[in-house]
Amino acid sequence: MVTWEDVASAAERLARVARKTPVLTSSQLDARLAASVFLKCETFQRVGAFKFRGAYNAISRIPEQDRSRGVLAYSSGNHAQAVALACKLLGLSATIVMPKGAAKVKRQATEGYGARIVEYDPATERREDIARDVQKAGAPTLIPPFDHPHVVAGQGTVAKELLEEVGELDVLLAPLGGGGLLSGSALAARALCPRCKMIGAEPAGADDGARSFRSGKLERCERPDTIADGARTVSLSDLTFGIIRANVDDIVTVTDREIVEAMRFLWERMKLVVEPTGALPVAALLAGKVPIAGKRVGVIVSGGNVDLAAAAALMRDLPPR
Repeated sequence: MVTWEDVASAAERLARVARKTPVLTSSQLDARLAASVFLKCETFQRVGAFKFRGAYNAISRIPEQDRSRGVLAYSSGNHAQAVALACKLLGLSATIVMPKGAAKVKRQATEGYGARIVEYDPATERREDIARDVQKAGAPTLIPPFDHPHVVAGQGTVAKELLEEVGELDVLLAPLGGGGLLSGSALAARALCPRCKMIGAEPAGADDGARSFRSGKLERCERPDTIADGARTVSLSDLTFGIIRANVDDIVTVTDREIVEAMRFLWERMKLVVEPTGALPVAALLAGKVPIAGKRVGVIVSGGNVDLAAAAALMRDLPPR
């Protein structure tokens, strides 16, 4: 099990490498929600997403005798970029198992950091199976996107920084895919602000986390259907689910339409380029899924790696204001 001490240790390891991302506010957002909202903008993190924190924390801890074999990861994009950059900084080789059709901007960035990409077809193949085949060839160290204690601890540094900067919060929201960010953030919140309610925001078309939270057992979503590609996970892991059950107060879901409306607000009103997964918590607030009137609310905006043409097309379909 991951602890608050692991998050604090990860923060020390990341102190001179990761960016301390800005916390932004919007008077228009506050007025619309009748609350004081603080957005922790991981869009400005290295690789454009929070994933750098967990990847670097985990890869930097690989024993020296194992580093020559390199690192292996599977990801649709942000974790791929994070692993590729962390390996470049630490002098390790990186191989990424990535689905066909992954966002072009994420694939190009991953290759730009020097990683080798192995494609697979998510309709007929499982990324875990492809990764096992790659491991047989050279025994690289596998760094999964969320099911790893050092990854979870690294992601928890996002909430740690936010709470240390803005002080106590009544509510803290984070996107939910595989649960690394939500579980790590929950550990930080429980340590630094025990009364703060921790809420996960998940796409309705990939709601395994919400269903798991309510049933008390791991549920699966075999065919995730959402524009939020960073949340197209089949299920949480035992590790992240255990932390979430113990430390998270609720998980809410939002539709793709609500995600796009949140993206439009963030782009137009706050000039923040945010990808669909990163907009999940703001979508939940704007859609009224979480009661926050009169409260101090933290929001983790997890990333900004988005295909601009695709995002423009999504927003074009929205009705005019």
